Amino acid sequence: PGGRLTDHSPTCDTMKDTRLAFRRRHSYNTRSNKTRVVKTPGGRLALLYVKKQASVPKCGDCGEKLRGMKALRPFLLKKSTTCKRLKHVTRAYGGNRCGQCVRQRIIRAFLIEEQTIVKRRLNEQMKAGKA
Repeated sequence: PGGRLTDHSPTCDTMKDTRLAFRRRHSYNTRSNKTRVVKTPGGRLALLYVKKQASVPKCGDCGEKLRGMKALRPFLLKKSTTCKRLKHVTRAYGGNRCGQCVRQRIIRAFLIEEQTIVKRRLNEQMKAGKA
């Protein structure tokens, strides 16, 4: 009664301060400023900055996830410290198109080439028939 502290009320000694401040100058709650609370070995609470989730690169034609590619943020894919084998697949269009789309491109190019050869032969036969 009267605002006095009793044995059952929480005191300043038993309650921990759980308020935390950002460690960097960026103070807004944006996607790039996400944090999580961790307890240090000293028992105090600290903020750790969480990096954005990386996504696996997609095929430029069909949009499928590219197999054999590491899920990395774009700046890490461009960075020279990341080794080459994590950034591409050893194949034509590796790291850019999936295997099925590359196969379709090869077949399409072959069929178009065959078509042009057939047209050329027909034209030659027509000219030979006229003469």
